[in-house]
Amino acid sequence: MENFLTCIENYLVVLVVLACLCVGFIIKHLIPGDKINKFIPLIMALLGVFLNVWINSWAFSPVILLGGLLSGLASTGLHQVFKQFIESDIGDIIKGILRGGRT
Repeated sequence: MENFLTCIENYLVVLVVLACLCVGFIIKHLIPGDKINKFIPLIMALLGVFLNVWINSWAFSPVILLGGLLSGLASTGLHQVFKQFIESDIGDIIKGILRGGRT
């Protein structure tokens, strides 16, 4: 498990994850219908590679490729975790508190 976490820590680029998360959210809510949803992970993986290459001054290597792919795909997973959290009972409690009401 420690090796897995070290691998993730070495290849995950937080800036790329956040940028892909925002772009994926915009795509999902800008284009109506479910046809685009199945392509969002692919789009985020490609965008992640592009952004990681750009961040590394247009250098390209297997490490940069893997970092971009992992970061782009991680953004889709992060979106799903956040979505499930918001739709859960805890999310309803937090929404109630933010609205100033009691749950």
